[in-house]
Amino acid sequence: MARRLRTIARSRGLVLLIAADPALAQRVGADGVHWPQRLVPAQRGPGLVTAAAHDAAGIARAEALGADACVLAPVLPTRSGSGRTPLGLFRASQLARNARVPVIALGGVNAETARRLSGRGFAGLAAVEALAAA
Repeated sequence: MARRLRTIARSRGLVLLIAADPALAQRVGADGVHWPQRLVPAQRGPGLVTAAAHDAAGIARAEALGADACVLAPVLPTRSGSGRTPLGLFRASQLARNARVPVIALGGVNAETARRLSGRGFAGLAAVEALAAA
């Protein structure tokens, strides 16, 4: 499956990150690895490295790793099954502005909320529900 995803990503000019498995990422020629907050290693490997964060401690772990970017979630209310309380626009924005790593907002991101997130210190936005077919 990872090899098929790599082929699709390359044909569409997309970046492929493999979650928490650098050996698989290397085997299939992925662009890098994405780490869940609880699994962020002490040292980064080759390629693009991103890390999830749910709070200031998670951002600090991403910074210590030397991650290329940090995905902060959930920023806003979402129907995701994560069960986490949203950080809220103000708190998430504070975290992003104080981070030494680019922070990408995830959670509750759609066309309407993207406008509210713009100019708040985020390096980018990520979405799941907004991209899913209705």
